[in-house]
Amino acid sequence: MDTIRVSTEVPGSSKSTSQSLTESTSRTETINGSHEFKISGYSLVKGMGIGKYVASDTFMVGGYSWAIYFYPDGKSPEDNSVYVSLFIALASEGADVRALFELTLVDQSGNERHKVHSHFGRTLESGPYTLKYRGSMWGYKRFFKRSLLESSDYLKDNSLLVRCCVGVVKSRTEGPRSYNIQVPVSDLGQRFGKLLESGKGADVNFEVDGETFPAHKLVLAARSAVLRAQLFGPLRSENTKCIIIEDIQAPIFKDFLFTSVQSGTFSWGGAPVLKYYSPGIRCCSILYTGTNCLICKT
Repeated sequence: MDTIRVSTEVPGSSKSTSQSLTESTSRTETINGSHEFKISGYSLVKGMGIGKYVASDTFMVGGYSWAIYFYPDGKSPEDNSVYVSLFIALASEGADVRALFELTLVDQSGNERHKVHSHFGRTLESGPYTLKYRGSMWGYKRFFKRSLLESSDYLKDNSLLVRCCVGVVKSRTEGPRSYNIQVPVSDLGQRFGKLLESGKGADVNFEVDGETFPAHKLVLAARSAVLRAQLFGPLRSENTKCIIIEDIQAPIFKDFLFTSVQSGTFSWGGAPVLKYYSPGIRCCSILYTGTNCLICKT
């Protein structure tokens, strides 16, 4: 594991112009997987010819496909079938795949005297093995002398058992994490409007021009300083369950009420609320522009 420290010092300058420091870490590790390949009927595959093989099914490790190749008569003509050969091969598309390997011929007598060739657990002078392309192999042309194999405990019931472990090398760089979370536009106003429209849980009524409009004190107080004072202020009306609104038509008040609750601003055409009157709220209290009322013009 390597740690890379990046400072803000300008090359050639005598000292840094800033004290800020960022850090990142490069982490390299292996993703490991194993596969067992049983070669049954060894006496029948023997003599199939130099360079010919039996192969395992493919298996996945580290995002790549792999396969084990066993050559009962050896892979190289110069060995004249004296040795069996054993290889692990990259079976999927890939370039410069770096990996560690372990090939084990299992002792089937139970004595645990396995024949093992491994990259794991030791320092490799040149690092992990690199497979350049699909079909690239790692293994041994002279894995075991055939005459010794056939008289050993590795061969049982005319079968061999090969175990392969693959460790694919993966690297990643870690640095300070930043998250870009898109916050959705708030629909709280629309929800308040729907609550107002439904009338559920209403605890105050506005009486306007003979019509009654149910509403919710806490919602109104949260959305309007005028109604907060009217409902909860020191000069609040004695009867806050039914508030009479004067000098305004019912359709106008309804439109105003719904628009104001949803927007959170009690105004007419964007005009701010500047005053209110008690005991009843006149149109001037909610429609005042700073010069005169938009309805009664006072």
